[in-house]
Amino acid sequence: MDVLSSLLCPLLVLLSCLPPCLSDMLCPKRCTCQNLLPSYTVLCAKTGLLFVPPNIDRQTAELRLMDNFITTLRHRDFANMTSLIHLTLSRNTISQIRPYTFADLQDLHALHLDANRLTVLDDSHFQGLVNLRHLILANNQLHSISDGAFQDFLETLEDLDLSYNNLVDIPWETIALLVSVNTLSLDHNLIESVPEGIFSNLHKLARLDMTSNKLKKIPPDPLFLRIPVYAKMKGSPLTALVLSFGGNPLHCNCELVWLRRVTREDDLETCASPKDLAGKYFWTIREEEFVCEPPMITRHTSKMFVMEGQEVSLRCKSIGDPEPSTHWVSPDGKLIGNTSRTICYENGSLDILKASVKDSGKFTCIASNAAGEATAPVELVVNPSPHFDPKLDPDPGPSDIPTSIKSNVSGVQPRSDQQRVSVSDLTSSSAVIRWPPQNHIPGVRMYQIQYNSSTDDILIYR
Repeated sequence: MDVLSSLLCPLLVLLSCLPPCLSDMLCPKRCTCQNLLPSYTVLCAKTGLLFVPPNIDRQTAELRLMDNFITTLRHRDFANMTSLIHLTLSRNTISQIRPYTFADLQDLHALHLDANRLTVLDDSHFQGLVNLRHLILANNQLHSISDGAFQDFLETLEDLDLSYNNLVDIPWETIALLVSVNTLSLDHNLIESVPEGIFSNLHKLARLDMTSNKLKKIPPDPLFLRIPVYAKMKGSPLTALVLSFGGNPLHCNCELVWLRRVTREDDLETCASPKDLAGKYFWTIREEEFVCEPPMITRHTSKMFVMEGQEVSLRCKSIGDPEPSTHWVSPDGKLIGNTSRTICYENGSLDILKASVKDSGKFTCIASNAAGEATAPVELVVNPSPHFDPKLDPDPGPSDIPTSIKSNVSGVQPRSDQQRVSVSDLTSSSAVIRWPPQNHIPGVRMYQIQYNSSTDDILIYR
């Protein structure tokens, strides 16, 4: 028995020493490792690292690499780290994340990449993070985020911080799918607009920070109307929503009345316009001062004459507050949209790329905004082309070249070698116009030229 005891004691001592000794072997140089069951933590802060140490224990649960000089993240850096739950890479110089860098981190809950030099996020950067809950990307140089960048954790993400970047736009359709998000920080960017209704399904959202962007208006999302909005203060209900829109160049008209009606203690929103409200805090302005001006059409094409097959531009300019949107209605009462033959512009113009006799009639320009609408009729007369194939049987209509119409109707056919009108030697004030002789048409006494310039609303005849 004494002999057996003498053999077992050294063996037990050796076995009890093995785990910590093995851990010490796997702890990177200048790092601190804590083998506190059930998790294993590696701390490598402020150690001058230029890359992720290759000898990190693959069973690590928490890895902290902040305050170093790491520039690039590669897949091999975190390969097989299936136990990693918390990864901190804050305050490095990371400018590049190789595709599928985090593909093995399926149990990762928190990823801190703030205060780095990231500029673009694409679909492959965060692939594999199917259980991610906290993503901190503040203080980078982000200007582009792809629609699929957050695809793998749409249902699990609770905290998204994109503050202090260079984002003019973000993938709003993706943001709308973050059904578990609780905190959304988009402050201190260059965001110019927010789509209407984008937060409608974010029922767990408790804080939305869009401070210091370039927002002139903010649509009243249905979520804001369903959930009480409060300041971040003691006693706020757990279901409250904290909104922050201060530091934006807000245009205070009737479209922002909803925000004026929200009662909050930290109401820091101010007006940038109109002039009489500029610089004033919302809470100092009476609700009735948030007014809109209905549209007024200031200039429009009254009547336009064109030849069949020509391109025609109908114009309609309007003013109002907010800026009116313009729509066109065809003579048969149908709303005109962008097609292969028609183009509607934001400035109110309508282009018909190839006019048809059937386009003749009164078009209606409609300018509308939140305060009302204004309309203006625009008459278009499309004259049949004198060279139009009579076999197509064009619809008869008014024309400023009656002789040509009479000749076609009477059955006189144009010559097979007849060429169309050509224009050459164009300058700012002159052009050479050539057309074939019309000797086959009896009774021609004169020719009439019609033209218009970019400053004319109607055709000029000479």
